[in-house]
Amino acid sequence: MENSSVNSQMLDVRICHCGQISVTRTSWTENNPGRRFRGCRFYGRSDACDYFSWMDPPPHPRYKTVINGLLRKANNNENREMKMRRSVKLHRIALGVFVLGVLIHKYVI
Repeated sequence: MENSSVNSQMLDVRICHCGQISVTRTSWTENNPGRRFRGCRFYGRSDACDYFSWMDPPPHPRYKTVINGLLRKANNNENREMKMRRSVKLHRIALGVFVLGVLIHKYVI
């Protein structure tokens, strides 16, 4: 079943206004999280056309709330992890400086 879905998507080729095959992307904006669309392959460049077409129907309003909540939670978890790693590194550095100070004091002074 999954293979036929992939094949049907491959057969559904769309040409954008600049004559190129459009590409499928996923929106991660707050208004359309996870929603797929087709657009110009040169999006973001000065030679891109304005071709745009949604592939997915508009989601239920609750979908947006749930997806955006999950994205915020994932971002918060990533931020917490980075802070924790930074804190661990600082503690290791402080411990190393302390041990080095003790060794210098014991053997040099």
